[in-house]
Amino acid sequence: MEYKNILLEKNDGIAVVTINRPDKLNALNSETMKELQNLFLQLKDDDETGVIIITGSGEKAFVAGADIAELNKLDAISGKDFAESGQAVFSLIENLEKPVIAAVNGFALGGGCELALACHIRIASENAKFGQPEVNLGIIPGYGGTQRLTRLIGSGRAAEYILTGNMIDAAEALRIGLVNRIYPQAELINRSMELGKQLLSKGAYAVRQAIRAIKSVDELSLKEGLNFEASLFALCCGTEDFKEGTSAFLEKRKPNFKHK
Repeated sequence: MEYKNILLEKNDGIAVVTINRPDKLNALNSETMKELQNLFLQLKDDDETGVIIITGSGEKAFVAGADIAELNKLDAISGKDFAESGQAVFSLIENLEKPVIAAVNGFALGGGCELALACHIRIASENAKFGQPEVNLGIIPGYGGTQRLTRLIGSGRAAEYILTGNMIDAAEALRIGLVNRIYPQAELINRSMELGKQLLSKGAYAVRQAIRAIKSVDELSLKEGLNFEASLFALCCGTEDFKEGTSAFLEKRKPNFKHK
């Protein structure tokens, strides 16, 4: 399938997804959101793809937000549909049982920040800036920002950033745990690829179960979560990869995972 606003490059098990609207600072219009949904549904079932990296085209922006011209046309009824459709796309990304890395190469504002929050791991360039400035437009984050940001950095900090609409730089994002690493912009994609290759070297079945266990924290009590973790651990113990991984450790060699 061809995409108008997205570039896709596959390399040895890693898919690099680039939002490609540099003249609009890669803003997420409805067409781009539909393309993202279709692409991630495709990648979900692509056996040749084990890790996905999302980034933005150019050097200024990861994704600078939603398309304001489209937002301006919303009313109370269409606004609900708009938010729910966007939430569905980002939930698809968040719940993908393959690691998704956000390589944030500039502005990640509004919907762009929410896209990064939906990814499993976030790394940023030194010039990256994050923010949920929706209150400046008379609205609130609608693609999951109030929920995921609060869960990630805590209610106090999330309230400050959401209620003021202020941006923060990459250093502050690292300090509060919004991103995992910071690199010079010229190194960002290569560093993302290095991380992707590291993740690919692990047993894919175990990685999938680890993602499931991590995501369950928001929905389960500690007791329920521990039981779920034990069940997933047991499933891993029944795989060929488990036998290979433990045997390789005992034999002091690298494992040759078959991902089953």
